[in-house]
Amino acid sequence: MSKYFLRQILILIPVLAGISAVLFTILTLAPGDPFEELATNPNVPAEVRMNLRAKFGLDDPIPIRYARWVVSMVRGDWGFSFVSRVNVDTLIMQRLPVTMVVLGSALVLAIVVAVPIGTLSALRPYSLFDQAATTFAFIGFSLPTFFTGLLFILLFSIHLDWLPFIYRADISATGWRWYWEHLRQSIMPVAVLGLFQAASMTRFMRAAVLDVIRLDYVNTARAKGLSEGTTLVKHVVRNALIPVVTLVALQIPGIFGGAIVTEQIFRVPGIGSLLIASILANDTPVVMAVTFVLSCLVLLSNLAADLLYGWLDPRISYR
Repeated sequence: MSKYFLRQILILIPVLAGISAVLFTILTLAPGDPFEELATNPNVPAEVRMNLRAKFGLDDPIPIRYARWVVSMVRGDWGFSFVSRVNVDTLIMQRLPVTMVVLGSALVLAIVVAVPIGTLSALRPYSLFDQAATTFAFIGFSLPTFFTGLLFILLFSIHLDWLPFIYRADISATGWRWYWEHLRQSIMPVAVLGLFQAASMTRFMRAAVLDVIRLDYVNTARAKGLSEGTTLVKHVVRNALIPVVTLVALQIPGIFGGAIVTEQIFRVPGIGSLLIASILANDTPVVMAVTFVLSCLVLLSNLAADLLYGWLDPRISYR
């Protein structure tokens, strides 16, 4: 397994190099300039603008700028934000933990909801419970996150006044009150993302359990005298999770995309809102660093899914 893991890490290096080259080229050729505001400001002399552009190398050829950017990234220097006037890595490290907590909680919620509901739907096909679960699953992944987010705000924040609809990072409370306030303001963004992912996972889980429960080794386990609960957990659900893990790995980019929209709706100070603000302000160093970090997270998520296959199914070997 260690050799397989090392080989996969080595494969990620050229993949990341290709992703970084494409991202850098597209963002460099995109319209907009971080010094556009200075160019239209009559109070800034022309020589000052030229000196700043020369200092940051904005007029150099793209290959030279890309090589300089890669070397700086490897050294830990991710650039300087023209808008926030701080280092890019400082901005990302301030926002990334919030996004990871929201995404992680949403993913856990999706698994907790999808696995039991999908399993019960497969055990009772075409029953009232199965039809209700299928209907809600279709509704769940048909509605976009920005629409369900607005519905949650109208219901739980405006009409019922139960939850705050704006995420505040500067909560003045201390102790258990601080944790409670963070929990209250995290419920809606986590629920919007988690239930959206759970809807599609439920359908996949139901189909996977229906396929596995008819296989010979399940009947053999029952013939050996294992209880129905043990057979279901150890032999049916565990093997049925393999396509669900694949689905989660393939949906990671969509999860990050949904997080960007959700963070804008609930004003969550995460990496998604930072990306949107940087795009609107033409803050190219921040946009390049954030998109590269998101790409790394997607690749690592797919690597984690590959490693989970062997744990879920002992028949899978790493070579």
